[in-house]
Amino acid sequence: MKDNLAAIRADLLPAQDLIVREFVLGWTGAPRAGLLYLDGLADTDFLQRDVLKPLTLSGDRLAENQLRGRGDLLGQLEEKLLPIAQVRRSSDRRELRQAILEGDGALLIEGCSQGLILGVRGYDTRAISEPTTEGVVRGPRDGFTEEIKTNLSLIRRRLPSRQLAVEFLQLGDYTRTRVALVYMKELARPGLVEEVRRRLAAIRIDGILESGYIEEFIEDNSWSIYPQLERTERPDKVTAGLLEGRVAIVTQNTPFVLLLPTVVFQFLHSPEDYYERPFIAAALRLMRLANLIVSLLGPSLYVAVLSYHQAMLPSPLDLTISAARQGVPFPVFVEAFAMEFTFEVLREAGVRLPRPIGQAVSIVGALVIGDSAVRAGLVSPITVIVVAVTGIANFTLPGFGGATAIRLLRFLSIILAGLLGLFGVIALLALVIFHLASLESFGVPYLAPLAPLNLKDLKDIFFRAPWWTMKKRPGIFAPKTAPPGERQR
Repeated sequence: MKDNLAAIRADLLPAQDLIVREFVLGWTGAPRAGLLYLDGLADTDFLQRDVLKPLTLSGDRLAENQLRGRGDLLGQLEEKLLPIAQVRRSSDRRELRQAILEGDGALLIEGCSQGLILGVRGYDTRAISEPTTEGVVRGPRDGFTEEIKTNLSLIRRRLPSRQLAVEFLQLGDYTRTRVALVYMKELARPGLVEEVRRRLAAIRIDGILESGYIEEFIEDNSWSIYPQLERTERPDKVTAGLLEGRVAIVTQNTPFVLLLPTVVFQFLHSPEDYYERPFIAAALRLMRLANLIVSLLGPSLYVAVLSYHQAMLPSPLDLTISAARQGVPFPVFVEAFAMEFTFEVLREAGVRLPRPIGQAVSIVGALVIGDSAVRAGLVSPITVIVVAVTGIANFTLPGFGGATAIRLLRFLSIILAGLLGLFGVIALLALVIFHLASLESFGVPYLAPLAPLNLKDLKDIFFRAPWWTMKKRPGIFAPKTAPPGERQR
């Protein structure tokens, strides 16, 4: 024990919070023992009550076994004294050291070649709360946390099936971040699961601090501004994806779970679409599609028409806009670009500042700056209205990754509209469509089921068919569809 204890202590010498408790087991002629753990990561109350106390006051119970040698001592300790669910033996010094660094305790006994790893992690974690980025009016209120065990339990509570498979691996040479690969064995394609497993195993990096690290490593095209994996804080959304035959990647220390494969239309869908009646869901999705078009093309069409194609406007509207822009010293392109940039600055400031202050800055700042700019004659009221409507339309998009891509493209569309008019806007749309058509997410076309066309899967794209009509899973995700009476639970 002394050699192992000294070696592990030397390995963990930089860790000043390493606690080493040496004591004698509680019976006559008992050997010495050593308990190692990191202060702040292990549950010290649990260690004191359920580990140290039974081991030091165990004379009567262990005397009954009449232990002569040390060969079965660890087994006796596991069975008779330690009321811990997670206990395993290890003779690998590196495994013992890594377990201590991850928050477990290590028990070493004099004369025993093996040690016990005790699952006594007890660091503070955030309580389960409502997701902040994917709010719904009707639906569950629980969201993922930074603890991987809690996140997996939230999924298992919704999917108590033996078909639910969970595979663990560790990524990051230094962080050794725990990552769980979750899928339904009966529904997910074996080739998809194997491809995800292969890409995860190929990751080489010092540390994984958030699931975004993994996303960049395993997506098909890392140079695209469009996310090819869906990230979510909602357990119900992950569960629905698993039932479609998709794969989830749960990462320690982050509430964002990755779902794959994904298609572009899923960024227009909200979990609430499946909790409301289909007609309401269809209306909401069509509204989001309209807002997507407004968010991308609103300012660019405004710039293109006023700069090059004034004849397209009705005469009364053209006269109204011209009267509103009298005295403005800048071209409409400069107006729109400057106001869009100011709007994005205010939005970013509202996100970074503390929440009570951030809301005041984003709302009051926009009102004050917009009104002051109009009063000073730097921009026209029409431009402020167009930019405000565009920003609000972007807020209605449920998928944050897709909405961010639209925000970036909006600046490019304004530049092309200012240089080339409607020709530049149409050229940008063509390039975007060509790019989307070239993308894939783990073998699934990004524009599916529109390109290639799959009529059966259109029942859950722009509208949602009633539940009693959706008898088959999406063919683009899960070609295996067992009848309800034959499914194994």
